[in-house]
Amino acid sequence: MQQRTRRGFLSLAGLAAVATACGTNTGRQGSPPPSTASSAPTAPPKPTLQQWYHAYGEDGVQDAVKRYAAAYPKAAVNVQWNPGDYDSKIVTALQNSAVPDIFEAQVKIDWVRQHQVVALDDIVGPITADFSPAVLAAQTVEGKVYGIPQATDTQVLFYRKSMLQAAGVNPPQTVDELIDAAQKLTKDGVKGFFAGNDGGVGVLAGPLLWSTGLDYLSKDNKSVGFDDPRAAAAFAKLRVLNTNNSLLLGAPSDWSDPAAFIDGLAAMQWTGLWNIPKIQAALKDDFGVLPFPKLDASGTPSVPVGAYGAMINAKSANVTAAKDYLKWLWVDKTDYQLEFATKFGFHVPARQSLVDKAENLKLGPAADAARYVKENSHLVGGPVWTAQSNTALSDAVAKIAKEGADPATETRKAVDVAKAELKRLFG
Repeated sequence: MQQRTRRGFLSLAGLAAVATACGTNTGRQGSPPPSTASSAPTAPPKPTLQQWYHAYGEDGVQDAVKRYAAAYPKAAVNVQWNPGDYDSKIVTALQNSAVPDIFEAQVKIDWVRQHQVVALDDIVGPITADFSPAVLAAQTVEGKVYGIPQATDTQVLFYRKSMLQAAGVNPPQTVDELIDAAQKLTKDGVKGFFAGNDGGVGVLAGPLLWSTGLDYLSKDNKSVGFDDPRAAAAFAKLRVLNTNNSLLLGAPSDWSDPAAFIDGLAAMQWTGLWNIPKIQAALKDDFGVLPFPKLDASGTPSVPVGAYGAMINAKSANVTAAKDYLKWLWVDKTDYQLEFATKFGFHVPARQSLVDKAENLKLGPAADAARYVKENSHLVGGPVWTAQSNTALSDAVAKIAKEGADPATETRKAVDVAKAELKRLFG
């Protein structure tokens, strides 16, 4: 999502006004004697919390989160909006500062190992079953939850109904059907499939891996999940797509923008759920959405999910107050949670009980996408999937797809790096 220019941050002093009696004993001539009545007790000052968000691209988000903070009665919550490289800023803050008290991120195992974040099981425990497993996994390390998921983003396969019908093509249910459909739909200046100007290298590695029924890591995060010949076979399919002339490359905007699909440059596009309003406005009901297809009968369809979670800095001087605020905002205030997910842009509420209350997710492609999140969602990597492992796998997929490198050899290299990272983490 695009970042917005900083417009300042909310500062609530939270200080109780103290009335001063007119004519107190100033020692001046004519002053009345001091009152002998006991003064009314004053309330203790509220704690002050610093809360950070990254700069959401949708209009209204910043005003909304300020409004939420201002409505909280038990603390003064100062909201700071952070344009630029937010993730790097959070890493630096956690290493060196007690500020922010509260922030949004996806937990990393290194933060847990270095005692930089606070476990939140005591406040999120009663609602953990209300999150999809993949969404909650993004905030969980070694059985403890360190972030409360706020809203869910996903990506799906958009297809133009009229183009598929004209070509006699059914919506693809397997990877081979996707490849075949992309070829048949490539004609008259239209390409069959658009998955980014890099030929899908950046966004399809995960879906291809999941199409086999495999994952990045095992369920217990202790072993590599794609140490299997089926992974290499799936990655090889991306080479086919990159060499059969069916992929749109060099589009004016990349995969995260729907312009290529709306303008008819491609009959199918892998892009974000957030684009449904734009696509609907342009194409009306002439489109549908699918999860990424399964590889074969032994595989699974999939959609990736990502969700920032509300977290607490372990260096905060007000951990208890911060927990109270997070419980209020992200556990109790379901009206705010629903608004945050659905009013500003187009997202799926993180909690399943709120999906049914989202009016914009009840019909058509939006309802289909929400169902895919519930039934077919997968987490890209996760807290234990390190940057080194991710780089190794990305490099492998790029070499396979763009250079024709041997899939088994390149996948093995990535497996070896991931194994070394797990050994570093777990011994």
